[in-house]
Amino acid sequence: MKVGIAAAGSGGHVFPAIAVAEELQRRGVSRDDIVFFGGDRMEATTVPQAGYRFIGVDIHGLRRSLSLDNLKLPGKVMRARASIADEVGRNGLGVMVVFGGYIAGPAALAASKTGIPLIVHEANAVPGLANRMVARKADTVYVAFAPSLDKLKGATVIGSPLRRNFSTFDRDARRAQARERYGVGQDDTVLGVVGGSLGAQFLNEVTTALAADPSRDFSIIHLTGDLHIDGISDQASSIEGWHPIAFEDDMPDLYAAADLVLSRAGALTISELQATATPAVVVPLPAGGGYQALNAADLASAGGVVIEPQTDVAAVAGRVRTLLSDASALDRMGNALTTVDHKEAAATVADRILEVGHA
Repeated sequence: MKVGIAAAGSGGHVFPAIAVAEELQRRGVSRDDIVFFGGDRMEATTVPQAGYRFIGVDIHGLRRSLSLDNLKLPGKVMRARASIADEVGRNGLGVMVVFGGYIAGPAALAASKTGIPLIVHEANAVPGLANRMVARKADTVYVAFAPSLDKLKGATVIGSPLRRNFSTFDRDARRAQARERYGVGQDDTVLGVVGGSLGAQFLNEVTTALAADPSRDFSIIHLTGDLHIDGISDQASSIEGWHPIAFEDDMPDLYAAADLVLSRAGALTISELQATATPAVVVPLPAGGGYQALNAADLASAGGVVIEPQTDVAAVAGRVRTLLSDASALDRMGNALTTVDHKEAAATVADRILEVGHA
């Protein structure tokens, strides 16, 4: 069994793809029989770092502004399709799995051209244009969130595939070691701030306001993103209990250490909050037709997260303070998250690959 995996553009596409690759290995598929396709963004470094073969393709998504590049895109898509189809034949791939991003179209077209099964996973509550188009050609379509079913009829809701350290997450077992690693007290109340790999300026502003409050009685572990680490670190150096870090490659540690998380509502973050049953205040990115708010809708309905709009730093900071001072509310939120958990998504996708894939 040899498998092609296409994922590009963001961690919300790339990390679930890697999670499925790891699950395939646990089912006996050789690492050498898994081939990733993508462009020149984070996938070009993240996938090889994870130990998988990566084939880069010259392709990009639609430019948001008027651009001559958009006129060239159809030709690029067809050349990318031909390139991927050649690799499918050369490597004897028996199935193609698409996780979204600008690589989705060429990879799906290559699967159709070579006659191999196509599996699609959509991570966001509002499906991207590429996945909406390629889902029509797919043998199987999975989605992370129920609102996706409005656009992808007949899909199955399974959550987002997460790496093994999430499916085996045990807060009690990890908590002491994680807090020691971050330098926060074992008995502290702890806020974790997650802005994504690039950080989030609004969340940084809320965190700065919280950290500077002289009445603060909780510690902060602040995942700033590489772009913001220097400036935040300079501010935090004179404020006790504020612990900035640029990047975290073992996110379960952060969730284990935190009593409450302040975050965006990207698909990957929402799925991680689900899997770890971590209460959160989420501030959806005010873009893309409100897709991030929809990502968080099920968790909010269950009572596991609170959605706050990106309008007022003081209002968001106030909500965070209120929740951190109410241990019973945090307990109720964590318990509510266990009712909407999808920890087996990676296993579900891996099983389907083995079921439909060609030898």
